[in-house]
Amino acid sequence: MKLVTAIIKPFKLDDVRDALAPLGIQGLTVSEVKGFGRQKGQTEIYRGAEYHVSFLPKIKVEVAVSDALVDQVVEALLQSAHTGKIGDGKIFVSDLARVIRIRTRESGEDAL
Repeated sequence: MKLVTAIIKPFKLDDVRDALAPLGIQGLTVSEVKGFGRQKGQTEIYRGAEYHVSFLPKIKVEVAVSDALVDQVVEALLQSAHTGKIGDGKIFVSDLARVIRIRTRESGEDAL
């Protein structure tokens, strides 16, 4: 089992969700986060004053999947979150040692 974490642009969230649904992904976790990378922030104007925003709003999408689905999920994320511009984000794939569904106490892939 793997945990696939993607940091994406906020306006791409619906596209990502729509791309994951046909793969049988029944649940995902979405968080509003802020960060910076090569994008290096941006300059904003507020009440006539210019200031630099170094942390840009992003969305973090986390989905736990079986090993068999990892490549399909990564490809769906790559296609649906892509704009071709700087700041598209990153995808991280981590091992999951154990998953337990609290309600039923199912564990492993049965809990996904």
